[in-house]
Amino acid sequence: MLGVSVYLRDRIKEEEIRRFHEAGFCSIFTSLHIPEEDAAAYRTNLQLLGSIAAGLKMELIADISTASMEKLGLDWNEAETVLDWGVTGLRIDYGIEDAVIIRLSQKMKVALNASTLTEDHLGKLLSGGLHTANTEVWHNFYPRPETGLAHSDFLAKNMLFQSYGLKVQAFIPGDRNLRGPLYQGLPTLERHRAYGTFAAFTELKAYHVDKILIGDPDVTDETLEQLKEAGTIITLRAKAFGDRTEAHELLEKGTHNRPDLARDVIRSEESRMSGMFEEASIPPFNCIDRNKGAITIDNDLYMRYKGEIQITRRTLPQDDKVNVIGQVIPEDVPLLNYIEGGSPFRIIWI
Repeated sequence: MLGVSVYLRDRIKEEEIRRFHEAGFCSIFTSLHIPEEDAAAYRTNLQLLGSIAAGLKMELIADISTASMEKLGLDWNEAETVLDWGVTGLRIDYGIEDAVIIRLSQKMKVALNASTLTEDHLGKLLSGGLHTANTEVWHNFYPRPETGLAHSDFLAKNMLFQSYGLKVQAFIPGDRNLRGPLYQGLPTLERHRAYGTFAAFTELKAYHVDKILIGDPDVTDETLEQLKEAGTIITLRAKAFGDRTEAHELLEKGTHNRPDLARDVIRSEESRMSGMFEEASIPPFNCIDRNKGAITIDNDLYMRYKGEIQITRRTLPQDDKVNVIGQVIPEDVPLLNYIEGGSPFRIIWI
């Protein structure tokens, strides 16, 4: 499941939420860490957001603490009141009594904090009657660079929680209108801070993360297009070199990696099988070093290989027989690891 974050200190824009909903997003996250002077405005905005979410049949999970509950004019004995506002679940902060968590899990979705939940504590909750069908485990996002999780610890925790039948959630960074005050992205995994949003999403899917939410408020249209197509094709963003050619157009429409997976390159199956370059002349052009993610076409000097389009999986030397016609942007280079034999892929030229 894909989700987006909406922050209550900003103006709630229904058209922006609809934009994500139309791309297949099903979940909304919001934070209820409320400044003292803004309590009334936060309550109004939460109810507005809940109304929009309910209208779109999207879940709405709110991060809440005892302090923010009090500012909303509620206490834990009446926490279920937020269901009437369109909130479908609560991400429970540290320090909430087990009895409250167990009671809430019988009535609504409850998200436990992966950073503080131990196996021993989970066992106590389960023995006390925690309703696992309504319970998930959510990771934090980390605004400060160098504080995000290492993937080894992340994977170990996920395996533990999923072994108890619980779904696991994590955050990936956005790539437009990043959230302040640091504006450094809001990932769960530190290495995702340098990844594109779709590359981070693709890696978490490979890690069998059940629910993936964008921590920042927004993404570009190109990124949203990548995410929308995620179930059918891997879409890479790249810069073109030289004049636009039939090779660029083929990559934009989409092609497949050959089923016999090459070690060093991704090979467009259609580029030679179609015969589209058989009669064409492809003179040498831009025969430079091939950095990882270089998009190339074999020129006339490669004889029967002329017209083969490739993307390099690793850095390769300059070759007079190979023209470099584009370059995958650095944020999307990690996606090359997920283009397997026979996999479809395409390029968005930016």
